[in-house]
Amino acid sequence: MNKVLFGLLGLVMLVCSTSTVAAESSDVIVTVDSSSLRFSPSQVTITEGQAVRFMWAGQALAHNAVADDGMFDSGDPEQDVDYRFVFEVGTAGTHTFVCEPHASAGMVGTITVDAAPVEVVEEEEEPEPPAENTPALSLVSSLMVMAFATTLVARNGKLEHMN
Repeated sequence: MNKVLFGLLGLVMLVCSTSTVAAESSDVIVTVDSSSLRFSPSQVTITEGQAVRFMWAGQALAHNAVADDGMFDSGDPEQDVDYRFVFEVGTAGTHTFVCEPHASAGMVGTITVDAAPVEVVEEEEEPEPPAENTPALSLVSSLMVMAFATTLVARNGKLEHMN
């Protein structure tokens, strides 16, 4: 029984971790090139809704990634960083970021965020309701026809008294 329970638990964990990897597969990863104190890549282009993931480990020097416009901040400089930021709709534009301890050495980068494509939703036109008969118009036209017929009959002298 315990083996089955552990097996099911392992399967659930595998499925959950696979979906997390799939959800983050469109992330753009920015690392650190310690030999030249540069971000790699230093320029990236993404679309609103995508994420940039800053990742480095075991660095001799501590680094961070901070946007000049305050959009994101990975925190205090550290030798091991795994920081992810999603650029939501409305963040389109160019965002410059720096490693605070090494900005003067040229450790800067640029993220260009393109606007997300606009989804055009076509509204269905409502069909016009069928024309309704207007009783007043029918009544008026019926009375006019009867008056015209009565006038014609009276002129021709064919109107007879009916019992």
